[in-house]
Amino acid sequence: MVARGLAANGYKVFVAEDARQAVDRMRENLLDIVLLDPRFDPVEQGPVFVTREVNILRPAQRRRLFFVLLSPSLRTMDAHTAFLNNVNAIINVSEIYELPSLIERRVREYNELYKDFNNTLGVQAL
Repeated sequence: MVARGLAANGYKVFVAEDARQAVDRMRENLLDIVLLDPRFDPVEQGPVFVTREVNILRPAQRRRLFFVLLSPSLRTMDAHTAFLNNVNAIINVSEIYELPSLIERRVREYNELYKDFNNTLGVQAL
């Protein structure tokens, strides 16, 4: 449902089948936005491996990846909780139908925050 909604709003979507595939794709630096469902690949502890992979990125790489945590219990767009979870945004699964607009708004805010930095480095916004 999430992938279809994002694709319908113009996003190129890749859905990893397991943690290994997700981490491999992240290492290829082909992703701008990563959405993590805490129930992803529970057999292989998918959320742990994906989060670890994001956490070990060099700062320049991390700034080029927008990391979103889907949560059944955390409040949508709670900046403090997002900071504590080392993600750029949190979206509560009860608001999943608003996902494209929530991501668009938060990415726009993120790009505004890093506008001068990106201009100085000569890199495109996300």
